[in-house]
Amino acid sequence: MKLYKIILGTYLLSYIFFASNVLGQTKNNKPTEKKPNVILIITDDQGYGDLSCHGNSLIKTPNMDQLFQESTRLADFHVSPTCSPTRAALMTGHYSNRTGVWHTIGGRSLLKEGEVTMADVFAANGYATGIFGKWHLGDNYPFRPQDRGFQEVLVHGGGGIGQGPDYWDNNYFDDTYFHNGEPEKFTGYCTDVWFDNAIKFIDENHQEDEPFFCYLSTNAPHSPYSISNEYVEPYNNNDSIPVPAFNGMISNIDENLGKLMNYLKRNGLEENTILVFMADNGTSAGVNFKNRGSEVDKGFNAGMRGKKGSMYEGGHRVPFFIRWPKGNIAAGKDINDLTAHIDILPTFIDMLDLEMPYEVVFDGSSLKSILLGQTDHLPLRTLITDSQRLEQPVKWRQSSVMHGSWRLINGEELYDISLDPGQQNNIAPENPKMVKQLQESYENWWKDISPTFENVPAIQLCPPQEPVTLLRTHDMHMDDDKNLVPWNQKQVREGMKSNGWFEVNVLEQGIYKFTLMRWPPEVHAGMLASIRAKPSLPGTTVGKVVAGADLKIRQAAITLDEIEQNQTVSSSVGEGIVFEMPIEVGKHKLRAWFTDDKEESFAAYYVIVEKN
Repeated sequence: MKLYKIILGTYLLSYIFFASNVLGQTKNNKPTEKKPNVILIITDDQGYGDLSCHGNSLIKTPNMDQLFQESTRLADFHVSPTCSPTRAALMTGHYSNRTGVWHTIGGRSLLKEGEVTMADVFAANGYATGIFGKWHLGDNYPFRPQDRGFQEVLVHGGGGIGQGPDYWDNNYFDDTYFHNGEPEKFTGYCTDVWFDNAIKFIDENHQEDEPFFCYLSTNAPHSPYSISNEYVEPYNNNDSIPVPAFNGMISNIDENLGKLMNYLKRNGLEENTILVFMADNGTSAGVNFKNRGSEVDKGFNAGMRGKKGSMYEGGHRVPFFIRWPKGNIAAGKDINDLTAHIDILPTFIDMLDLEMPYEVVFDGSSLKSILLGQTDHLPLRTLITDSQRLEQPVKWRQSSVMHGSWRLINGEELYDISLDPGQQNNIAPENPKMVKQLQESYENWWKDISPTFENVPAIQLCPPQEPVTLLRTHDMHMDDDKNLVPWNQKQVREGMKSNGWFEVNVLEQGIYKFTLMRWPPEVHAGMLASIRAKPSLPGTTVGKVVAGADLKIRQAAITLDEIEQNQTVSSSVGEGIVFEMPIEVGKHKLRAWFTDDKEESFAAYYVIVEKN
């Protein structure tokens, strides 16, 4: 039986486990050995081929190479082809589609309330938990990292710096991030900030009796490819490198990884800290293809076809290194069995003997036996990954059914990557039995997973944990899958027009106030005002930012389910236009939009909700 509803809140669970374990003692009242610390590093858009230890001569990653040598490597490790889905699966041990996360925007990057996260589990077992960098599973209650088991939180908004939920005009340098829910200004480059503050968290929490879980999730090397010129210069003037700044961002990550590894060694933490390095999907800018993605034009992709977003290997096979000297995880060992992001939480639970508050049926499996050398091979199984990026998932869309070395693509193309790693020769006609077997596996998976699509995550309006709710078009559901919502600040500046709705949940009946805004509240700009362009940042690859478009808004409107209110926008309007509306308890569909002088309607980019 699959159980998706959390019976007790995370904090109650933490208390129960704390009390029952009595500061790390067993039922026999004998002290237990301290559990290992865990650091999980995940980079953004760095593919399997974007490391020199994987054969890339176009990039220098000495610290990643060192960790490679000191680790056991999952050499056939798979994630989802894009950001949020991978993070949802990693955090829960469930296929991302089951968790409600199958897109990176449009209300489909919000992790369902009923999911228990990796941070929930570690916190319930007495770990100090911290996240640094990218979350990308929701920026409103109850989806924020501080609502999902993390005690120390330092993150940017949305899926990347400069996206809609991020603090306005962040550009990777000297930005304002959200520290435990509050905006706070930081000095320095984003990746440096994440690592420096992760080290600070570790320094404050490596007690003798209390371990820590540090989730270090960089937004680099995701676009925009912003980095100091000093990191780009070694890669300039090489026509074989598609985007030198992308390589430069990886070099900066590598430098920070070295800093972290040295810190662990200096402070005696190296032996009993599990250090994991992985990425969230295939490369975004490490390779250019020609001939429809089957032949490399520039860059390096370790012989694989496809990149970020692709159902071919290059879209979802990524690096995974795990080091734990005291735990007897072997150094310099490759595991070639098929593994995936959904396996990591079950593995931690099994390997570290973590207690669960109630039964959760994972989609993934524990890798403990093979990581600790207790077996040579895992049982043969079938794993599935796909890329949906729609309002509702479509059967077989951009899917890969994986079984040993077999890959069934979109239910039609068949490849044996042991013989054809570049997936060039479709051998489906010669192998009808294998095609049928993998199709049946997918059909069973779809039958199991598709009923969960009906449970749509909803943002709570004005709960005690977030009395003022700020809605952004980044999380607005799309009326038309062909037209994206305005998900980044450049699109907001340019006045990108789109329509859609928010799924919201009201827990307390009352009168609610909605303020529809052109600009986010921290800008303090009038609704009809344009905002100035920003010049490029000297010494970096940060380019000029365009001025805000004049949208000539004439009307504003809001609907809650079928109830609609309209107002004329006068020339003297301030930062926003206000509506008040009574709302009953329950889930609702909320729309908020403007109409311009050409009678064209488009969603309000920001909506502030307060309860009267």
